[in-house]
Amino acid sequence: MLKTRILTALVLLPLMLAALFLFPAAAWGGFSWLIVILALWEFSRMVKMRLPEQAAYLALSSLLAVIAWFGHWHTHAAVHGLALAFWLVLVPAWLVKRWPIPSGAAAWLLGWALMLPAWFAFMEWRPEPTRHDALALLAVMGLVWVADVAAYFSGKAFGRRKLAPAISPGKSWEGVYGAVACVALYVALVDHFGWLDIHLPLWGLLLLALPLTAVSVCGDLLESWFKRSAGIKDSSALLPGHGGVYDRIDSLIAVLAVSNALRALGGM
Repeated sequence: MLKTRILTALVLLPLMLAALFLFPAAAWGGFSWLIVILALWEFSRMVKMRLPEQAAYLALSSLLAVIAWFGHWHTHAAVHGLALAFWLVLVPAWLVKRWPIPSGAAAWLLGWALMLPAWFAFMEWRPEPTRHDALALLAVMGLVWVADVAAYFSGKAFGRRKLAPAISPGKSWEGVYGAVACVALYVALVDHFGWLDIHLPLWGLLLLALPLTAVSVCGDLLESWFKRSAGIKDSSALLPGHGGVYDRIDSLIAVLAVSNALRALGGM
């Protein structure tokens, strides 16, 4: 399984980097929407949408994306505030209470709350195909990847105390500690190389990285709970060794939404 995961990653990572650094704005918007709509399709399967409803949901979502692109929409401050409330308040409560995955109109709204802020963040972090913008977004995505890999190997090596056994039995507090330590080192390197054009001292960036690491973990746990509620192991089988697209971006969509909101509202 690990070998398959690595081989798939070796295909996907160059594709993502090529799109990130080379695609013009319109192509990047389309590429990032492809990622989001595939994850939204997987989410619609989790909530057991019937085929006509699923088709209508995905078509309407794509229509909204097209309108947003051609209308030059940007995330409003109120939407950023809602995204922060969703990830920092509602999601932790959801994990504690272990609410079931919704259906109907609530499921439609939940899917949009998960995916749309992330898509806008993809474009707002990287509005133009410049090295500066691409590195800034890569730094944010890298934080998620570092946290994920560090948590996996730290948990495998040292995991003793379960983080959320009723949601994801394989995750441990030791994995979280390993993620925090590696993210701190990563942020120091990113700051040293000047990838993030954020006017904060290193200690400020480290303080910012801690809640983002927690958000990353919550994004992962939330999708794990959705899958458990839906009675499935993976969101789909699109990515060999990784499951589905939502399985790969569950933490990323959370960190993208929160980091973009903090950047916009904080004037960073």
